[in-house]
Amino acid sequence: MEPGPRGVAGMNALRVVVADDHLLVREGVRALLSGGPDVEVVGEAADADELLDAVERVRPQAVLTDIRMPPGNGVDGIVAALEIRRRWPDTGVVVLSQHLEDAYPVQLFVDGTAGLGYLLKERIGRRDQVVAALVETAAGGSVLDPRVVETLVAAREARGAMESLTGREREVLSLMAEGLSNPRIAQQLHLSLSSVEKLVGAVFTRLGLAEERETNRRVLAVLRYLAADRAG
Repeated sequence: MEPGPRGVAGMNALRVVVADDHLLVREGVRALLSGGPDVEVVGEAADADELLDAVERVRPQAVLTDIRMPPGNGVDGIVAALEIRRRWPDTGVVVLSQHLEDAYPVQLFVDGTAGLGYLLKERIGRRDQVVAALVETAAGGSVLDPRVVETLVAAREARGAMESLTGREREVLSLMAEGLSNPRIAQQLHLSLSSVEKLVGAVFTRLGLAEERETNRRVLAVLRYLAADRAG
């Protein structure tokens, strides 16, 4: 393999392949990464199959790929990332996601974290962060976007809070998540309105929402319920 162009302090530039099904996005990412001597974009791909072909052909040190790409337009970027790590373990892969979705990193890191990174697309404008992630994964390390970490931690905390609820309190919260008012919940569970109000108050207290306004507490309680449900 021919050495890449010399970068900062005489070091070889990191050889990277960029994958995204949108041409303008690929061109933008290429321009961003090519804005310094530390990175050389050696290939591009518009779908998962092209990405695997490009990696086999040019053997980059790192790959930057979108999650949603043809041919399936699902999580093809994650599938390709895992395949790249399996076939070319010396190649690091950073996956980009448009949405703050906690299920994606779980899928990406299912078999281990070495050589894999997960960043939100909002980081694209920060060249230093993207390059740092590529360098880290190329060296066998791993990177997880700080905002995703916050989401996973919040989901874990929410799950712990849910486990402190009694069965009846969880029933009440579940009906709140369906948008039912206290009178409707009372009717659904065959309870008095005062009993439901006490149960709702207990839910707020257990979830640490006692100081919030009533409307805010209902929304926050439901959000925590949904986060815990996803985590479970």
